[in-house]
Amino acid sequence: MNAPANVVAPGSVLQICLSQGWGGLEMYPIRVGKGLVERGWRVFGLALAGSRVASDMKAAGFEVFEAASRNQAILRLPALLRWMKQSGIQIVHCHKSSDLLLAALLGTISSFRLIFTEHMGSKRPKKDPLHRWIYGKVDRVLSISDETLRRNRAALPLPAERIQRLWLGTELTSCEEEPALIRGELGIPTGPLIGMVGRFSPGKGQRELLEAFALLRTEFPDLQLLLVGGTLATEGADEPFVTELECDITQRQLGGVVHFSGFRRDTARMLQAMDVVVIPSHNEAFGLTVIEAMAAGKPIVGATTGAVPEVLGGVGLLAEPLQPQVIAAQIKVLLRDPELSERLGKLARERAEQKFDMSLHLDLLIDIYQGLS
Repeated sequence: MNAPANVVAPGSVLQICLSQGWGGLEMYPIRVGKGLVERGWRVFGLALAGSRVASDMKAAGFEVFEAASRNQAILRLPALLRWMKQSGIQIVHCHKSSDLLLAALLGTISSFRLIFTEHMGSKRPKKDPLHRWIYGKVDRVLSISDETLRRNRAALPLPAERIQRLWLGTELTSCEEEPALIRGELGIPTGPLIGMVGRFSPGKGQRELLEAFALLRTEFPDLQLLLVGGTLATEGADEPFVTELECDITQRQLGGVVHFSGFRRDTARMLQAMDVVVIPSHNEAFGLTVIEAMAAGKPIVGATTGAVPEVLGGVGLLAEPLQPQVIAAQIKVLLRDPELSERLGKLARERAEQKFDMSLHLDLLIDIYQGLS
């Protein structure tokens, strides 16, 4: 819960995320906001009515203003401004570029500091008059990796000093549960288990991982595959893509060895069950699942593209994400060499502790908030 009214909070911030989706972008303001609430901050949310974002913001202790759509939020600008003034909001933190117009309109009437976390990295120039006006209201753009920092500095109409990198963070709580118990709960037979956590969409690489898995089965007949993530559109999944995967699994006669966990909140437990974690994303802007797997102390095969190599920092193996044979070869290296797997898992955990602890992320974010106020 937010700090009581008679207690002076260190600050007040509005997290804006008008999204019906559910992925790393949508989870981030909730994870960060929860941490800020625990540190005594007053945290507010602006979200779409009935969205997963709105319900999870409330569960995390936010006071939430809901709108039926982005357009309705703009039409309700006077009511939103009154609510912000009554709430004493000092900082507005946006997470989707499509929400920036609303934030900029608010900023023409109200006084606050505006921060935008660019979760994707701009791939096309945004230097036309409209974008210059919108970004002129932004005090700081936070890029989640060096990869996105480079893109944003090239594309956005802001001086370089107003665009900085802030890596994401994750909770470092360890799961000590026996992997066999978790596998039993999921109905997974004994044998080596590889897997991945991520939203079901072509760009996340589940199709390529399935092909790599099929190649590995000839040498590792007991090998199992666990795919963690919601399979419904309301959970962020591309449902036609899920159907394609299921058909492919049936055609390959892999139904008994490929396991779908569905959406899970206990990601750490799912990772604990795996012997090797694979992250074959085609072009990841950061890769929250990378640092979650690192925090779990697991050996990782990551993509050579996007920000995955940057985040891994040499503590995992890499493979071209569009080449299932290469993915399979790197997984094979880890399955054949338990000592290497254990060593890489320990190094991954150490790097997560040093660079990606959520507590460190919050420290840095609060420094930015307070430095602008």
